[in-house]
Amino acid sequence: MNMKTSNRFMPLIMAMCVVIGILIGTFYANHFSGNRLNIINSGSNRLTNLLHLIEDQYVDKVNIDSLVDQAIPQILSDLDPHSVYISAKDAQAVADDLKGSFSGVGIEFTIRKDTIHVQNVVQNGPAKKAGILAGDKIVSVDGKTFVGKIVTQEEAMRRLKGPKDTKVKIGVVRYGQKGVKYFTVTRGDIPQKSISATYMIDENTGYIKVKSFGETTYPEMLISLAQLSQEGFSNLIIDLRDNTGGYMNSAVQMANEFLPKNKLIVYMQGRKSPRQDFRSDGHGSYQKIPLIVLINEGSASASEIFAGAMQDNDRATIIGRRSFGKGLVQQQLGFPDGSMIRLTIARYYTPSGRCIQKPFRAGDNKDYEEDILARYQHGEFFSQDSIKHHGPAYHTSIGRTVYGGG
Repeated sequence: MNMKTSNRFMPLIMAMCVVIGILIGTFYANHFSGNRLNIINSGSNRLTNLLHLIEDQYVDKVNIDSLVDQAIPQILSDLDPHSVYISAKDAQAVADDLKGSFSGVGIEFTIRKDTIHVQNVVQNGPAKKAGILAGDKIVSVDGKTFVGKIVTQEEAMRRLKGPKDTKVKIGVVRYGQKGVKYFTVTRGDIPQKSISATYMIDENTGYIKVKSFGETTYPEMLISLAQLSQEGFSNLIIDLRDNTGGYMNSAVQMANEFLPKNKLIVYMQGRKSPRQDFRSDGHGSYQKIPLIVLINEGSASASEIFAGAMQDNDRATIIGRRSFGKGLVQQQLGFPDGSMIRLTIARYYTPSGRCIQKPFRAGDNKDYEEDILARYQHGEFFSQDSIKHHGPAYHTSIGRTVYGGG
């Protein structure tokens, strides 16, 4: 073929190439377009890709952040009852409960008839310095009326708490006085005490009420023990009733104060978490004082670690009712937006080998949530004979039988 003939067929060849290319492209587009979701669904990022598809193609506009806030708790609830999602707006309040302090005005209140009633004013706190008294009724915050259906525990905390050294104007109605009195309160650090009571019950017996296990629990307990020592106590009662737990390390530190050297306090273990033992170091100052620990169905987690260590080491007499049964270890993992999850990574075990966690069915929390009601209904709260031992028998250091798994 000479050059002239080649040039004559070149447009025809190019047109045929374009047509063939279009046909091939159409074939592949038709062949794979229906399988696009299948490709996405087979990958590890299905959830992320699904959210992108919703955002790009869903018929109506969707708040993706709100959708995620609803989806994550559902995913975690299918694992166990204690793996949870904490939104960014709730994360600070959760942290304050354990840290031992927060910035606020320094009052304790209740809500009655859609109005905040000040029950107690923290001594030397911001509200006390500003002149607010117990018995005052708060009716406005920062110039806005704050009574009626809008008044909830969460909304009250949101308005009254805030960064240190910021100001809040509070309007109150005071008994016996007319009109509204206004006080400008400069927010400050408010201590969160985890030990709510320390006193002598009789000439020999000291009593300590521990309401939670936070960062300051152990030093608070040492102060309480020193106070009781000055009053000459020779027996001790530690009250953990309705103490839902907190930091494991605080419970370990407390247990260490009452145990001789090298006694196992608790151990934890999980699929990806090798067994980790926590033992006493023998430096505790109250290793021999007679000890009683009070618990009930509201005593959970760190409370059960402490009570279990005392019981399995035959160090204390446990009095009360069967504890809650929360023995799953959560690791706190944060997201860039300030929200976080608490993901279960291991289980707690008492020194005798008992798993503290009561049974549950993954993804079905109804029986778990109604467990306390079930205990009440079969009479466990009123007769020790009604307590059902669902788990196997274990033995303490001197051979006493104790039960776990329930």
